[in-house]
Amino acid sequence: MTNSPPDIRMKKLVIFDLDGTLAPSKSPMSAAMGALIVRLLKEVKVAVISGSGYKEFEANFLSALPAAAEGFANLFLLPASGTRLLVWRSVWCEEYAEHLAPREKEAIMAALNAALAASGVEKPAKTFGPAIEDRGSQVTFSANGQDAPLAVKERWDPSGEKRRKIADAIKEKIPGFDVRIGGTNSIDITRRGVNKGYGIRKLEEHLHMHIDDMVFVGDKLMPGGNDYPAKATGIDCVEVKGPEETEAIVSGWLG
Repeated sequence: MTNSPPDIRMKKLVIFDLDGTLAPSKSPMSAAMGALIVRLLKEVKVAVISGSGYKEFEANFLSALPAAAEGFANLFLLPASGTRLLVWRSVWCEEYAEHLAPREKEAIMAALNAALAASGVEKPAKTFGPAIEDRGSQVTFSANGQDAPLAVKERWDPSGEKRRKIADAIKEKIPGFDVRIGGTNSIDITRRGVNKGYGIRKLEEHLHMHIDDMVFVGDKLMPGGNDYPAKATGIDCVEVKGPEETEAIVSGWLG
């Protein structure tokens, strides 16, 4: 991993995390970032991979791209931590989806509820929307609820310690699944090995591209973070603290 962005002229694909990297958690990407992404699409291929579901991609990423934007043939979307791939063919089309079977979802839900009780972590006094969301190929727990304001989420677990306790308790109960900390107050659960690293390997296959031709930009690259599986592929990684730093990096790439 490096905090020094590689020479973009040596890369063919830039892969971005969404929440905390391109946009504030569960919030729209800025118009300035949207304009930069459209410019970047004219130079290289771009993929966005996130624990968020497709509806969040629509609300927080696609809606921020300029209305007259072209070149979506160079854009690839991987919602739910890379468990799905959508490609542009005049409309967004699903290339693959690793959907969880009903029995897998039942096991995850049971483990999650038991872990919440066993962890000793105090639940927030108020939640905004559902705390547990079935995203088809991923189950996501959001302590403050899926629709909580960013300021509320940031106050609940700024260090990640609470979520690590819950995640560790989940792992003990369902060791056959991947459990990762994401966003500002969420935990993402997928099949073992079906994660952002898996999504990157699928992009390699789909684009007939080598890992050395790619760079990943994310904010949760530490062990246990939902960007960590990307690092394990051997891809060049750039760690950022937030969208402002990402914006500066992309601006630098574009000169």
